[in-house]
Amino acid sequence: MAGELILSIDAGTQSVRAILFDLEGNPVALRKEALPPWESPEPGWAEQDPEIYWNKLCAATAGLWRDNPGLKNSVLAATLTGQRGTVVNVDAGGRPLRPAILWPDQRMTGSVPPLAGHWRLIFKLPGLGETLRYLQSQAEANWIRACQPQIWERTHKYLFLSGYLTYRLTGNFSDSAGCQVGYVPFDYRGQNWAKPSDWKWQALNIERRMLPELVMPGQTLGRISREASSVSGIPAGLPLIAAAADKACEVLGSGCLDLDQGSISCGTTATINVTSRRYIEPMPLIPPYPGAIPGGYNLEIQIYRGFWLVSWFIREFGLPERLAAGENNLDPEEVFDRVISGIPPGSEGLVLQPHWSPGLKIPGPEARGAIIGFRDVHTRGHLYRALLEGLAFALREGGERIERRTGRKISELRVSGGGSRSREMIRIIAAVFNLPAIRPHTWETSALGAAMAAAVGLKLFPDFRAAARAMVRTRDVTSPDPEHAEVYEKLYASVYKPLYKRLKPLYRFVGKL
Repeated sequence: MAGELILSIDAGTQSVRAILFDLEGNPVALRKEALPPWESPEPGWAEQDPEIYWNKLCAATAGLWRDNPGLKNSVLAATLTGQRGTVVNVDAGGRPLRPAILWPDQRMTGSVPPLAGHWRLIFKLPGLGETLRYLQSQAEANWIRACQPQIWERTHKYLFLSGYLTYRLTGNFSDSAGCQVGYVPFDYRGQNWAKPSDWKWQALNIERRMLPELVMPGQTLGRISREASSVSGIPAGLPLIAAAADKACEVLGSGCLDLDQGSISCGTTATINVTSRRYIEPMPLIPPYPGAIPGGYNLEIQIYRGFWLVSWFIREFGLPERLAAGENNLDPEEVFDRVISGIPPGSEGLVLQPHWSPGLKIPGPEARGAIIGFRDVHTRGHLYRALLEGLAFALREGGERIERRTGRKISELRVSGGGSRSREMIRIIAAVFNLPAIRPHTWETSALGAAMAAAVGLKLFPDFRAAARAMVRTRDVTSPDPEHAEVYEKLYASVYKPLYKRLKPLYRFVGKL
């Protein structure tokens, strides 16, 4: 097995990365291609030309071979992970019909298909109708069908980004069941397309012929075509093994296989996940997402804008820190880490709720962000620390919701994603949860999880636990500071948790304006 490699492609929100992993989980070579900012033709919209993702993928893989010419012959297979919920309409020739609608997109439509028969009666029950209307209004397919009917009529396949890139790599309209997270008629319990009688077909009005064939993680999606090989440099005929969406792969790549292991992703969308072999809804009517382990489920709570807030803050308020970072060849986050290291836990009474974007259940469709407790002692550093603390509070609240649903306490935290590079963030998470915070040996846990799925699919390991033992290790462990944990416990219980309920009527009033 020495010298054998797996090519893992991670098509994220900010970049496309091509990484070669060995069978001990070491990233042997990496090539990253930054993505341009998405387009916003209207406020709240988020669109991107799908060709950009394909071109960046090819640039990343071609650059990988160029930088490491001797490694190509050691590659056993390729695998693919990436952002969830980004949709691409293609014609019969696989050509995009419009820009991809990205997961941060906030457009809504009031023109939604009605439900017929007994489903109409069922969704008149208290709470169900509101949930259904919200889901229908959020569904990109319903918006395209209502607002761009000529595009919908020409749509041969309606794909997530993973399915589109799979088609470009193999020529097959296929995708992993582990990538189906979004507004499509997917049966989350059975991890396949919903049965013909399911209400989702009526609510979304998507025809089965428009969807790709699904395979489970570890199975073969197809083989790299000659056409794809000519532009990407990936060897023609190499198998493309199904993995899962980025968050699911991140959970696996962090080594979280059980209900008592909490996987925290400090990514653009911040999440806390646990892995379950049973179908357990993390909240009523909200399904668990398919995991990177076939037949497994991820119980997930999202903080929708998550560590996007860090980038937003640095862009809008962090000019001095950005300038200092440029002068010292540092990231702005590193400069802010130094700034906040001298600020006490609790940011001297400044408390932030990071709900800059609404959600269906958490916190709710009326959500707004909030900051309370300002005094004349507060600086940009205090506000930055309060932002990190607010994210940690929101993640803890999500973790407690998961514990109530599973009946199991989370006893261990695995923290990954770009925000986990911040030592201060790790200390804050450990203290807010009052649990050790473990960082895996590589930042690229999403790509690593995909590589692990491929390795098991290739029978290089007998199962996923064996793959985790071989390919996942610990970078470091941060134990909670008892004094900090005491401060955070008081703030969380007495200020943070009651805050949303107190402000909810005001959020609704502001929303109506």
